[in-house]
Amino acid sequence: MVSANSMEAGAAQPHGGDLAAASALFPQAPRPWIDLSTGINPWPYPLPDIPASAWARLPEPAQERALCAAAATAYGVADPALLVAAPGSQILIQTLPFLRAPGHVQVLAPTYGEHAPAWARAGHRVEQVAGLPSPDGPLPDVLLLVNPNNPDGRIVPPASLLALADALAARGGWLVVDEAFCDLMQELSLAPGIGRPGLLVLRSFGKFYGLAGLRLGFLLGPESLVAAMADRLGPWRVAGPALLVASQALADIDWQTATRARLASAHQSLKTALTEAGIEPVGGTALFQLVRSPDGVDLFTALAQAGFWTRRFPDRPGLIRLGHPPDAHSFGRLCQILRSY
Repeated sequence: MVSANSMEAGAAQPHGGDLAAASALFPQAPRPWIDLSTGINPWPYPLPDIPASAWARLPEPAQERALCAAAATAYGVADPALLVAAPGSQILIQTLPFLRAPGHVQVLAPTYGEHAPAWARAGHRVEQVAGLPSPDGPLPDVLLLVNPNNPDGRIVPPASLLALADALAARGGWLVVDEAFCDLMQELSLAPGIGRPGLLVLRSFGKFYGLAGLRLGFLLGPESLVAAMADRLGPWRVAGPALLVASQALADIDWQTATRARLASAHQSLKTALTEAGIEPVGGTALFQLVRSPDGVDLFTALAQAGFWTRRFPDRPGLIRLGHPPDAHSFGRLCQILRSY
């Protein structure tokens, strides 16, 4: 069990996608970089025509209501009043801890590195734990996990989580589930149960739709808590162009279905390429693979020197996460490099 309060709560967490850092570390690597470090769909939703007024005018409340209605339908939430949109799920992660008095928070770890420090900054006593508590045993005030997990793809069955949510709610507690990668595994989502006391879900738009730069996320939860988050974030929470693009994408069932199939196929192809190269996949989702470097090989450095930027974990040497190359040529190059080790 690790206390997050003993860490530097204000210290920057490492993330993927920093190609300036990649260039500084590996100035001789071929360009352009093939960025496999973020776990974001490399085949993004096609942008519609965006009218000039979306850039020139403040977003209107009716547009935000339309977005929330589209998100509620896409996620299976009974009432759009049970969710709020924000400029990325990161701002929700950082704001949510301030919506309750400091208490005891458990974070199922290892996982996305921003959760524990966010709760610690808000004055909570944070413990990173390796397993979930029993609904019948001692419970924290808040239990938080990512499902499916980043970066290892760990899955917790919804029935187990709902039992914990009920037990926590009976004591005034919260279950917070970050479903950033749940668009690919809809059967895991707790969104259809939103509205019950103490259950909160975070959803990220950018990963599955491949539009991370659009910056959009959602908090799903009891109406009073959603209203408190909306009040904390203030007006004009989401940019006008983002409202238009996301409303269309969330309603585009055909694109979503085709993209799930495409990512499932790419996932299998990448897993096969890794296995055939003697590289051990140890987890992941349809958007990324977590692998262990072969003995005696610094796979992160080898790939970077060839122009492929991946995600390493300083606290877990030898593990790297890599997403999908965006085209057949870069996938072929990646396979060739992997086979050389």
